[in-house]
Amino acid sequence: KQSFDRFTDHDRREFLRAYYAGVSFMDAQVGKVLHALDRLKLVDNTIVFFFGDHGYHLGEQGWWNKNTLYEQSARAPLLLVAPGETAPGTTCGRFVEFVDFYPTLADLCSLAAPAKLEGRSFRPLLRQPDLDWKEAVFTQVRRGAVMGRTVRTDRWRYTEWDGGKQGVELYDHQNDPCEYHNHGDEPGCAAVRERMARLLRT
Repeated sequence: KQSFDRFTDHDRREFLRAYYAGVSFMDAQVGKVLHALDRLKLVDNTIVFFFGDHGYHLGEQGWWNKNTLYEQSARAPLLLVAPGETAPGTTCGRFVEFVDFYPTLADLCSLAAPAKLEGRSFRPLLRQPDLDWKEAVFTQVRRGAVMGRTVRTDRWRYTEWDGGKQGVELYDHQNDPCEYHNHGDEPGCAAVRERMARLLRT
């Protein structure tokens, strides 16, 4: 992270310009694919599954990259259109993970998925986006030799570095959605921290 300190304001403006140019270019390509599906009359029998690998920091928390355990990096875009399953304009605020993608596509295509998959098909959410669903989702990254792992619930994000030996972080998304205030060492949050630590190890 210290390497980002050498960036000038000009560098940062160029990074932003290049990032937004990349987003605009990608948006145009997706539009071309969707237009082709419509033109070729394939819309009614094609599943469109669009997602990004993870988010990217543009100066938030002092980072100018991806692969952090903050919400900005761990959260990823996901759009899914499946004929007969989804309604135009529907959104869903439930948690899904990358490990859920394969079982979901297998389910939508009436294919048998292996029994021991960690993921879960979220096909039911396509018709009922407000269903009770996963309590939490998990992410991990490696910083050199140190592994960081995080768990996110509806309200909290809890992170451990090297199993907690190199620090813990606890963020309250109800009051701090940008994760600027770490409650990890606050005595008043000990019960929440213990509960989240147990959840991280499930």
